[in-house]
Amino acid sequence: MDAALTQSQLDALHKEFAANRAYKVAQNAVAKTSLNDVVLDNAKAKSIDHTMSHHLDDWKVTNQKQSGRCWLFAGLNLLRPGTMKALGVKDFEFSQNHIMFWDKIERANYLLEQVIDMADVDIQDRTLHKVLASAAEDGGQWNMFVALVQKHGLVPKSVMPETHASSATREMNGILRTVLREGALRLRTQSETGASIEALRETKEEVLQLVHRVLCIHLGTPPASFNWQWIDSDKEFHHEGELTPQQFARKYVTLPLDEYVCLVHDPRHEYGRTYTVDRLGNVIDAPGVVYLNVDIDVIADIAAKALTGGEPVWFGCDVGPHMARDEGIWDTGLFDYEALYDTEFGLDKVQRLHYQETAMTHAMLFTGVDVRDGEALRWRVENSWGDEKGQSGYWTMTSAWFREYVFEISARRSALPAELAAGLDTEPIVLPAWDPMGSLAR
Repeated sequence: MDAALTQSQLDALHKEFAANRAYKVAQNAVAKTSLNDVVLDNAKAKSIDHTMSHHLDDWKVTNQKQSGRCWLFAGLNLLRPGTMKALGVKDFEFSQNHIMFWDKIERANYLLEQVIDMADVDIQDRTLHKVLASAAEDGGQWNMFVALVQKHGLVPKSVMPETHASSATREMNGILRTVLREGALRLRTQSETGASIEALRETKEEVLQLVHRVLCIHLGTPPASFNWQWIDSDKEFHHEGELTPQQFARKYVTLPLDEYVCLVHDPRHEYGRTYTVDRLGNVIDAPGVVYLNVDIDVIADIAAKALTGGEPVWFGCDVGPHMARDEGIWDTGLFDYEALYDTEFGLDKVQRLHYQETAMTHAMLFTGVDVRDGEALRWRVENSWGDEKGQSGYWTMTSAWFREYVFEISARRSALPAELAAGLDTEPIVLPAWDPMGSLAR
């Protein structure tokens, strides 16, 4: 057979399709109806129970809207219950806009430092290409969230509320990408003429000044301090006085973020070892993004124990596959694509990672689990897509879906078995900048 498609081959394909009545029915169905509505197993969807043996949440969900801030929303949502308890209120949100502002400027500095570090690398270098491609991205990782909280603190949402650009970041990010890539060109051009590191960093400061200006125009200026007062659930008035964001975080973040580590399930690599992704981070002087690779059963066990112990769990997953959006369900048996297309899909988790069929795309919060005879059957998820889908914005995930599409959680180091905790002290193996384990931040 020749490499090029011939007309006789194309004619044979058309003839084969036309000869099968089932294919014609499928063609008619998807011509008028969305794919997932055609292949959804409605009986299966209706059979999935949304009640949980352990259910923590009694608060409203948040909404990241048209932005990629899921990791920040999930992180802040993890901190909310303790803060609400400390304040004696039923509802509270940290400012997602505030922490995004600081991520954007820290990420700009991080990217420009990578450009300086690779100033003599060919412009076609794959790693440099990945660095430049990631300019002004909204995504991030657990360690990056902790770095922002520890350096820049937090403020209530009322102190730095959402703006149009914080809720719909595309236009702002487009400007920031242009600013950063033009800055990268300036730095590389200077480097070619033999400029010193001091001269390069002076140029970097000029670029960051423009980045800061763009961010302030779009997001507002973050407060150096603010007057904090509130009314609790018993209608009692409290006046705290003037606080910096760092002081507010130290006082009202009740979880010990220093004790948390990031666990991943990457079945391509050895378990019990730490890994990192080249050129991935935001705050230059903060600890790097490090994952401890463990079996998926370990992740499920630690997450379930945290939930039954009363603590929500931050996690990252590949959110899109087998997702019934209106029903708020994830389950591997929800959609029968194979029947529609008369074929079989058989990639396992390792193969999907190797062939770019899966990657971490979304971070959320586990707020409940249904445990039966020691086994986690279903998981309750606080999403950050508003309250219109699922159960007022809360979703249900089956254990089968968990095994295939959940990739990471944050967990207390003390929750790890001793032999796995020892692995945290190993030197991280560096994965390339384009590895799917870095996708949540891209």
